Amino acid sequence: MNLKKALLIIVGCIGLVLGAVGAVVPLLPAFPFLMLAAVCFAKSSERLHAWFTGTKLYKKNLESFVAGQGMDWPTKIRIMVTVTILMSIGFVMMHQVRMGQIVLVCVWVFHILLFSFGIKTRRPSAEG
Repeated sequence: MNLKKALLIIVGCIGLVLGAVGAVVPLLPAFPFLMLAAVCFAKSSERLHAWFTGTKLYKKNLESFVAGQGMDWPTKIRIMVTVTILMSIGFVMMHQVRMGQIVLVCVWVFHILLFSFGIKTRRPSAEG
């Protein structure tokens, strides 16, 4: 195993752990960490990638997005609320750095617009 694959596996495992924690803890977003794990595992190990894509965590949080079907509204709202809370904390802490606050507001607006209009919204299935 070369160094690049080993680093990708380590980063993937860290992403998996943080994503699993984020699926339970409201202030930690699961989606970006699980995406990181998926990418790292896909580039490093077919066996790890196959295992990861078979987990309930992957199926619940990423499968529809990766398949191009988008995300359902509850998932989008959960991500937007989490990012809003975290950016609000950063905004308040930067009370003396006006340019930092402006950048945070711009990033926040872009984030809300992207999740509202840029990412396809998946309709709930009839059996679920």
